[in-house]
Amino acid sequence: MNNLEALKSRKKNSLTRLTRSSKIFKAVIHAIHEKKGENVVSLDLRKIPEAVSDFFIICEANNSTQLKAIADFIEYDVKEKTGETVYKHEGKQGLQWILIDYVNIVVHVMLTETRKFYQLEEMWSDAPALDHSDAE
Repeated sequence: MNNLEALKSRKKNSLTRLTRSSKIFKAVIHAIHEKKGENVVSLDLRKIPEAVSDFFIICEANNSTQLKAIADFIEYDVKEKTGETVYKHEGKQGLQWILIDYVNIVVHVMLTETRKFYQLEEMWSDAPALDHSDAE
């Protein structure tokens, strides 16, 4: 696949606009909670034209072992519950910030220090945020 074809296939699917009630969204949140991910927040990017997805879901892990466990379980559980496979993932080598891209939802699993450093919520402060730390 050449670069142009890859870029075309990366576009958000506007026919299946997601909400926080969507099956895949709920599956991601559930998987994070199952592996004890902390400070779970979703950012609604649907009204931001520059955004590459509908939602960011951000959580943190206390160490690299938990970081990998959360990311692996998200991929497994979402596939089991929804049939959705990951478009792309990054960061499994460095184990500081793992990005899991489902096109319309991008999940960021970060070590606490990494999350504080990059401050994604601040970078996307125009997006309405919702805390999912206590709810499933």
